[in-house]
Amino acid sequence: MKKQIKILLVAAIALVTVFSLSACGSGAQGNSSTWPTYVVAMEPTFPPFDTTDEKDSNQLAGADYDLMEAIAKDQGFKCEWKNMSFDGLIPAIKSGNIDIIASGMADTKDREEEVLFSDTYYDSGLVVAVKESNSKIKGKSDLTKNDVVGAQTGTTGADMVQAMAKKGQIKQAKVYNGLNEAVTDLTNGTIDALINDKPVTEEYISKKPNTIKIVGKTLDAEHFAFAVKKDNTELQKKINDGLANIKKDGTFDKILKDWNLSAD
Repeated sequence: MKKQIKILLVAAIALVTVFSLSACGSGAQGNSSTWPTYVVAMEPTFPPFDTTDEKDSNQLAGADYDLMEAIAKDQGFKCEWKNMSFDGLIPAIKSGNIDIIASGMADTKDREEEVLFSDTYYDSGLVVAVKESNSKIKGKSDLTKNDVVGAQTGTTGADMVQAMAKKGQIKQAKVYNGLNEAVTDLTNGTIDALINDKPVTEEYISKKPNTIKIVGKTLDAEHFAFAVKKDNTELQKKINDGLANIKKDGTFDKILKDWNLSAD
């Protein structure tokens, strides 16, 4: 009898060990039906980070979507996604209407005063793009007081072109809600150049070659991060822990590869 009890005890310890090991590296606990739900928002005109499904324009998609869903699964929470304008994201966080921003947002000093950022998950940079047939502009230094330069709203590119216009380095800064509209104006000559994030511009060129081209060197580096309400350190920790875990298990690199983004 004692021998049987000993065997059962060893077996029980082994099972506990197996379950403990399987839980390592993940903050998810309990049945998924009991997980809390956080409202996550993006502005889906920033592919490949933020876009919509090719077959269903009402379904949000992109690298940010997949990364946040992977983090949520790892940390034991659910995401309720919202499509919002970029300019409305930070006010929505501050008012409590949303819990997380997952929208290719650069971690800037000005934004750090309004929201709490996670660890950064992607290092990007800005580039100058021109019409494919343009041979005059070969980089930022070729932009003159006669040029109208576009950018996407809410991006560091928009900050750059507006600063250039204010200093008189270019004729005018024109800011657009979406990349498609900006490229349309670039190709029809309404604007002379476009300053935008490198991976987003490269994604556009890969889908619509011979439309626009990148010229010159990569400009100011920027670092993308997720954002939460200023005092929500608990949710910030969940996102950071989940991000670290999906980097360790290879999920992070796989998602970037799926969206043709460099993991460097």
